[in-house]
Amino acid sequence: MTKLRSVGRSDSEDLRARVHFCAETGQIWLHEHRMLLVHAEAQATLRKELIDTLGMDRARGLLTRMGYASGVRDAELARTRAEDSSDLEAFMTGPQLHTLEGIVRVTPVKLELNRHSGTFYAELLWEHSWEGQWHRHHYGIHTEPVCWTQIGYACGYTSAFMGRTILYKEVECTAMGHNNCLIIGKPAEEWEDAAEQMRFFNSEPIADQLIELQTQVVQLRSSIGDRDQLPQDVTGISPGFRAAYELLKQAAASHISVLLQGETGVGKEVFARSLHEMGSRSSKPFVAVNCAAIPQELVESELFGVEKGAYTGALVSRPGRFERADGGTLFLDEIGDLPASAQAKLLRVLQEGEIERLGDQKTRKVNVRLVAASNADLKTMVKEGRFRSDLYYRLNAYQIVIPPLRERKQDIPLLAKHFLAKQSAIHGKKLRGFTDKAKRALLAYPWPGNIRELQNAVERGVILAPSGTRIEVSHLFVSNPDEQPPEFGLDRSGGLDLNFWETGKDLRDAVFNGTLTLGQVEAMLLETAVDKARGNLSSAARMLGLTRPQIAYRLKRLQECQDGENDAAAALSGQSRADSA
Repeated sequence: MTKLRSVGRSDSEDLRARVHFCAETGQIWLHEHRMLLVHAEAQATLRKELIDTLGMDRARGLLTRMGYASGVRDAELARTRAEDSSDLEAFMTGPQLHTLEGIVRVTPVKLELNRHSGTFYAELLWEHSWEGQWHRHHYGIHTEPVCWTQIGYACGYTSAFMGRTILYKEVECTAMGHNNCLIIGKPAEEWEDAAEQMRFFNSEPIADQLIELQTQVVQLRSSIGDRDQLPQDVTGISPGFRAAYELLKQAAASHISVLLQGETGVGKEVFARSLHEMGSRSSKPFVAVNCAAIPQELVESELFGVEKGAYTGALVSRPGRFERADGGTLFLDEIGDLPASAQAKLLRVLQEGEIERLGDQKTRKVNVRLVAASNADLKTMVKEGRFRSDLYYRLNAYQIVIPPLRERKQDIPLLAKHFLAKQSAIHGKKLRGFTDKAKRALLAYPWPGNIRELQNAVERGVILAPSGTRIEVSHLFVSNPDEQPPEFGLDRSGGLDLNFWETGKDLRDAVFNGTLTLGQVEAMLLETAVDKARGNLSSAARMLGLTRPQIAYRLKRLQECQDGENDAAAALSGQSRADSA
C-alpha cells in the first residue's frame, strides 16, 4: 500500500510546463485539453444565478456533475504520468492541478491507496476554497458544506484514476465558518449514505417539468375572472361537496352571516376564504380568528379592541379584530368556545353593527361580514345551556354543512392529486403519482382528520418517495402502522375479496343510491386506464378487456359529453351575468 509522503517541487514544475498559452489563436492548453481563464467573480455570479433559479438541490447537482466531468478529464493526464511514477505521485497530479487552476490549495493529511487492490482512503485539506468563500459572500454562513464543484472534481478524478467509484464528503467548510475545508474520500460502498450523495451525480431533466408548468400557467390565465371555477384548494365532485359549495356560491352574492358546520379538518377556513374571494368584499381584509386558541380573559379585547388602562398590562389602545376586518370578512372558527360575555357582545355587533372597545364608552361603527364555524353541534350546546340561543338563531340564518372526507370518497383522488402537485412544487420533486396500492389505501382509509390529515399524508409521501418514482403505501402511512388501511386479499377462487376492499362496497352503494351514475364510473375507469398506460390506448384497452377501437369510441363519447356540459355551463353563466346586468 502506498502511503503519504511529500511531493517535490519538480512535480509541480512539470505540470506548469504542460500549460501553454497561444497568443495567436487565443487558446490555453493543459497537456492536450483546452482550458479557459475566467474571472472568479463572474463564475461566482453564474453560480449564484443557478442557485436562485433552480434551487439549492438542482444547482448542487448541476455543479457537482460539472466538477465531476472536469476531474475525469484531469485524470487522463494523471494516467500518462503513472507510467513513470508511483501510484502516489501519479495520484497527486489531480490535487496539484486543482491548485494550479486556482480552485483551491490541496494538502494531503492522510492518503492510502493501492490501484491494484482498489483500496483507497484520503483526508485532504482545502485552503482558500474559491467556492466556499464566494458562497459565504453571497449567502452568509451556511449550515452545510457547499463546495459542490470541488467535491464533484475530487470524485470524478479519483474514480477515473482508481477505476472504481470513490465518493468524497466535505466534513468542514469555510462557508460554515471553519478556517479551511476538509474532505474525506473512500469507496462508495463504505459510506452508509452513499445513495443519498450519489443522486447528485444523476442528471434530472427539467424540460418536461417546465412544459407542464407552462401548460398550467396557460390554464390559470384562461380561468382568471371566472368566478364559476372552483378555487385552487376547494376541490370535489361528490354530491355532498357540490351541494355545500352551491350554497356557498349563492351566499357570496349577499352579505348574510354564514355558519359553517363540520368536523375538524374538513376545510371550514378554506370555505370561508372562498366565500370572501367570491363576494364583493374580496378587495378588503379577510381576518381569521380561532376562538379556542385565545385565553378566555383576552377574548373580548382581541375581538372588540381595548383602550389604554382598561386593565393591568393594557399600556396602549389597540383595535380588535372587528375593526381590522372593517369592510371585509371576519372568520370566527370554533365559535362554540366563546365565553358567555363575549357571546352577548357578539350578538350586539350583529344586531347594531357597532362595537365598544374594552374600557371605552364610545361606540364605533363596523361593516363586517361574519362567517362563523364550529365542529361541535351548536344546537345541542344551546339545549345544554352552553351557547346563547338568540346568537345561535342569528348565526344559523344561513348554515352550510361540510361533509367529512369519509363521505366524499369520490373526491379523495382529486384532492390527493392536487396536494401531490402542490407539495411536489414546494419540495422541488418530480413524482409520477401514486402506486395502485397507495390509491386503494387512500380510498380505504377512514381519514378521521379529514382533508387536513390527507394533505399531511401526501406531503409526507412527497418527502419520502425518491424523485422520479411513485408514492407507495409505506410513504403515506408511517407514523403509526396500526392506522394503515387493511391489506387487500383474494378469495379462494383467486378473485378480489370484497370484504377486504371496502372501496368496492362504497362504489356499489354510490351507484345504487344515485350518488354516482354508471357513466361517471365508466369515465373514471377509462381515465384511470389511460393514465396507467401513459396514454397508450392499446395498452389501456387490454387492461379493460376492450379493443382499441372500442376504447377510442368511448373516450370520444366521453369528451363530447364533457364539451357539451362545459358549453351549457358557459351559456348559463352568460345568462346569469346578463340577468344581473
